[in-house]
Parts: sequence; C-alpha cells; structure tokens
Amino acid sequence: MNLLQRPRRLRGLPVLRKMVRETRIDKSALIYPVFVREGKNLQEEIPSMPGQYRYSPDKLLFALENVLETGVSNIMLFGIPSQKDEIGSGAWDENGIVQTALKQIKQHFPELYCITDVCLCEYTSHGHCGMLEGSCVNNDKTLPLLAKTALSHVRAGADMVAPSDMMDGRILAIRELLDEHHLYQTPIMSYAVKYASAFYGPFRDAAGSAPAFGDRKSYQMDYHNRKEGIKEAELDLAEGADILMVKPALSYLDMVRELSERFLVPTAAYSVSGEYSMIKAGAKMGWIDETSVVCESAASVFRAGADILITYYAKELAGWIEQGRIG
Repeated sequence: MNLLQRPRRLRGLPVLRKMVRETRIDKSALIYPVFVREGKNLQEEIPSMPGQYRYSPDKLLFALENVLETGVSNIMLFGIPSQKDEIGSGAWDENGIVQTALKQIKQHFPELYCITDVCLCEYTSHGHCGMLEGSCVNNDKTLPLLAKTALSHVRAGADMVAPSDMMDGRILAIRELLDEHHLYQTPIMSYAVKYASAFYGPFRDAAGSAPAFGDRKSYQMDYHNRKEGIKEAELDLAEGADILMVKPALSYLDMVRELSERFLVPTAAYSVSGEYSMIKAGAKMGWIDETSVVCESAASVFRAGADILITYYAKELAGWIEQGRIG
C-alpha cells in the first residue's frame, strides 16, 4: 500500500506527541475561585462541592498559601456576608467581606493576582442580581450599585473586576466610574456570555445566592442562543471590557470558539460548580478516572480557543501540568 500521508507517524512516541501538540496549557492561564465568608476560624466544606470550602478571612490566608505553593497565582474571590438587605448594600461596604479579605490578602500575599466577582446576588435578601421593582430586576437602577461595588473592590486591593450580573450597560457604568477615579489600568473581565444554566446549582449552595422567587432568565441568557451571545460580547467589548468570558465552559465550547475567533481580546471560560461536582460524583462511584477526565476537559476548553480557564480544579491541574499529565 503506497500511503504518502500517514498521520500516525507523529503519534508513535510520547516525546514526539508532545512536540507536535497543538494545544498547550500553562499554570499562568489558571484562575482558582475561592469563597470567603464573615467570621473567624471558619473552614466549612461545601457539601455539594467536595474539596471546596468557605473560609473566614483568617483561614483563607492559610488556604491561599497552599494555592501559591501549587504554582497558581490567580484567584477569583466570592464574598458571603452575614447580613443581607433589599439592595445588597454589603456589596460596596468598605468593611464588607470581600473588601476585608482583599486588604488582608494583599498585605500577606502581594504577588497573588486578585480578581473579584462583582454582583449583588450574594448580598440581596431576595437573591436576585439587582434592585427589584415589584418582582422584576430594574436594570438601570442596578448599574450605579454595581459600579460602586467594583470601585470598592479596587480600592481594597482588587487587581481586576469581573461583573457577573448580566445587566445591560454594566461594563460601561463600571468603566466610567473607575476612570473617573483615575483607575484606568484596572482591567474588566466581563461575564459576557453567561447562560441561565442548571450547572450553577452547587455554586448557589456554596454562596447562598439562590433567588428567593422566580429565576434569572430575564437577565441571564437562553441556552438555545448563539447569535445573542455574540451580540453580548460585542456590546461588552464596545463598553470597555478587556477580557470576555463564557460561562459555563463545557456545554458552550462553541461559544468559546466564536469569541476566540471573532474578537481580538483574551477569551476566558468558567468551568462551573456543576461540572466540578459531576466529575467528583462520578469519580467517587468509581465510574470515571478523575485525573484523566479533568485533564481531558481542561484541554477541550483550551482547544476550543480559551486563553484563560477558571476552574475549581486549578490546584490539581497545576500539579498535573508539573507531572506532564497535561500541558
């Protein structure tokens, strides 16, 4: 048989397979999400997310020391307050949980790059991501509150802010307020393409942010839609976003590819709590090999075009990169 093209030639040896690998993964592209709650000496495992915890600020410092030891230097911070109200005022309180944690993190670990989730759902008594008008979220009245929250985070030490609320115009509102305070160099990572997804279930358990009534489908995107996601990304980019995110990751790799090919800014993907918990559950039952599935899943996100992966497996992935299991 006279075959001039034999793709298997480049698959024969491990060293050759690695040499010609198209998708390469580095620790610097990983972001580890962490939950911080008010209190002292608290480290609570999240029942629906084995291996993930809610930390009080003092305990968080010990956890972050471990994060840095793995080679991961980027975190995304989510706050869990002890008190909530109708407008989520704890979100922009200069002594709020995220602000307090940021000050301590920057004092002890100035080299850690801190990104903060900007939203009101963890802070509102009703669990929605903005101010209510009747049973609906008032988009425009919410924007100043989100901007105030972002500003308070940056003043407390955040290196980047990541608005996740999906209000129209929020990127512009945040960018204008940051620039007004001469914070021109603070980047915004937009949750640009964020779907109303069932994969968020364990996160809402972790953050106590489930809506008290209704759902978030009037502001998060319908998962049937592709063109709408492109429109959302275009709008956020025009308003001043520096990085565009797709959330969730695995069920929306088509959107990761769309953004990566269309826009000349970095693309991030968030491998969300439901993805993490499913892998954990399958591994616990002995049905899948956890390491192999996590590495394969992460590679698929980067292969689709992501430059950044936000994942609860960041620490483990850093170790597997070191071992040559992925990378």
